[in-house]
Amino acid sequence: MRVLITGLVALLGAGVTAGASATAAGPPASSAHHRAVAVGEVPAGPGPGRFDHPRANPWFPLRTGDAWFLRGSDEGHRYTERVTVLRRHRVVAGVRTTILRDVLRRADGSLAELTHDWYAADHGGTVWYFGERTATYDRHGGVISREGSWETGRDGAVAGRIMPAHPRVTAAFRQEYLRGSAEDQAWVVQRGVRVRTPALTTTSGLRTLEWTRLEPGVVSQKLYVRGRGVVAERDLAGGSERFVLVRFTHRSG
Repeated sequence: MRVLITGLVALLGAGVTAGASATAAGPPASSAHHRAVAVGEVPAGPGPGRFDHPRANPWFPLRTGDAWFLRGSDEGHRYTERVTVLRRHRVVAGVRTTILRDVLRRADGSLAELTHDWYAADHGGTVWYFGERTATYDRHGGVISREGSWETGRDGAVAGRIMPAHPRVTAAFRQEYLRGSAEDQAWVVQRGVRVRTPALTTTSGLRTLEWTRLEPGVVSQKLYVRGRGVVAERDLAGGSERFVLVRFTHRSG
């Protein structure tokens, strides 16, 4: 873990960005190491009573009808992505979750991946990730794999924090947990980030770094904006994936 954190700090020191310029300094290595060790432990999941009176989180909105349109690439291939907050809900481990449908298409329009993610905000405003049902497809519509699917309460899976109510620099947390299948972690590294995408421009963005022990050497960056959530993401090391928000819409009713 110490080697990983050293690498993350080196990336921050190099000023690597994706789709935006970042001007604030990263946290001290000693603080980051302390936080990362803490999230290395197997987490305890939240109880259903924590979600009786959910409070919205502006960094990760779950408003029915919101839709994000992104474009990007991975390993030389171009993609479009549409993420929609559905009206439907799903009860997972006793918690009523909001369903987000994520549709990834190739440049020719064929379906590459379809995912339904399950999220819920607790009474303090922290958004929790309760699992996903995902599948990748070939160009003819045949399922290639359902790897990555998991659900809190099954096979030892535990919900993780996808976004704290008040994200503070140096905060680190597990975003999901199913040993050997879903072990993403995140680290808040900057606030007040300048973000510029085809959909918006702001100087008050939030930057996180993400990694998992299941993909050693891969470190990704995400940029968040209040009221919009994720607006850009990019692999900083070990990969080539990058996506940026090009349009945001809301359909009421």
